[in-house]
Amino acid sequence: MIDTDLKYLESELKEVINLFDDGENLNIKHRFKSNDDKVVNTITINGKVFAYGNLIGKELDSITEKRLIKRYAKLSLYKALSKLLNVELPWGALTGIRPTKLAYSTIEEDGDFVEFFTDTMKVSQQKTDLIKSILNTQKGIYETNDDNTDFFVFIPFCPSRCKYCSFISADIKSARKYVDQYVDALIEEIEFSKQFVKNLRSIYIGGGTPVALSDEHLDRVLSAIDDINTGVEFTVEAGRPDAITESNLQILKKHNVTRICINPQTFLDKTLILLGRNHTAQEIEDKFLLAKGMFDINMDLIAGLEGETFEDFKYSLDKAVSLSPENITVHTLCIKRGSRLAETESRLSGDMVSKMVEYAHEKLKESGYSPYYLYRQKNMAGNLENVGYTKPNKACVYNIDVMEEISSTVACGANAISKRVFMGGQRIEREASPKDVATYLQKLPIIKQNKQKLFND
Repeated sequence: MIDTDLKYLESELKEVINLFDDGENLNIKHRFKSNDDKVVNTITINGKVFAYGNLIGKELDSITEKRLIKRYAKLSLYKALSKLLNVELPWGALTGIRPTKLAYSTIEEDGDFVEFFTDTMKVSQQKTDLIKSILNTQKGIYETNDDNTDFFVFIPFCPSRCKYCSFISADIKSARKYVDQYVDALIEEIEFSKQFVKNLRSIYIGGGTPVALSDEHLDRVLSAIDDINTGVEFTVEAGRPDAITESNLQILKKHNVTRICINPQTFLDKTLILLGRNHTAQEIEDKFLLAKGMFDINMDLIAGLEGETFEDFKYSLDKAVSLSPENITVHTLCIKRGSRLAETESRLSGDMVSKMVEYAHEKLKESGYSPYYLYRQKNMAGNLENVGYTKPNKACVYNIDVMEEISSTVACGANAISKRVFMGGQRIEREASPKDVATYLQKLPIIKQNKQKLFND
């Protein structure tokens, strides 16, 4: 609970409180004062007072002034909580999704980001070094150009719904009545949206599980994209091994797909059953070997899954490394509203999940992988992060563009969010389509009008 006189910052201050275990049970008061070029934030927690002053400079424009007021209010609250509870968090006072984006903007302003991260925002040296490594891996791919475009297509169907999933997706068997209509509408939107593609960087078909579609439907969707594919990176989230077949892999190859995702999440059968995934660990390996050599492959793993120990996660990570995919992404379990796992909110301690993440980083580094993108989410175990690792020269362009918000996205399908980037990402405008399939089908004409306005105005 917080009482603040900066009401417009209340939700962001709550984000800082939620970083700490039992933070929401504290009685917190925040008072703000400004005088000339200085701001003072006074934090009172259960009667104990902490005051912090910061210089912000004179004659600032309103946007910069507001940004600095927000930064120092959140930082002051973090420092007070950290001191009172004797807890230092790995990401310090940072609550944003994209620490790398903040690093890039700080470099643009000051020439370096390290001092700002470690000294000002109290980010640990370990996490600061991680960001430094990611920026180094992104060299040669990171590019700010307002004409750059990524093309995204969303398939909202899966073989079944996983326990941790909060995405807008449906069991394809129960949603079968919508599939024909959805594919027709999606192709219509794809055809309409091609006009907005400028300098195409990548194509990405996500979900859901795109290969849960029938071969005929999958072939139709991919055929609609053929004429804009100029030989760029082309990724399809094959995802679930129980949906991957020799025939749909051949269809992907026919349409010049270059990358696929085969996502184990874990290599333990007991956990796969618990998560509601209708396949075995052996099937993951079998489908991986079926696709190996045809495409670059990414594999996803989750640290902190219900019922798993450190040794369980280590086994899965070691197994993934032994298969040697081009990319491995290590997610930290995030309990989201809308997932079945949120009903129990059973999770490992932050220390245990941190141990898993640290093991993954060291194991992958010694196995020839480098971190190349990172993002964070609310309610992540251990206040940690999701990191994508890549073999040399195999980083996914789409993931970098999306995470750093440096390229416009022309997005098609239900729950797809088109994004237009201006001034190298300094300004971004978005247009989201309805989340559920039925509403998407009904509102397709309006979706097209809104997209026209976004990209042509």
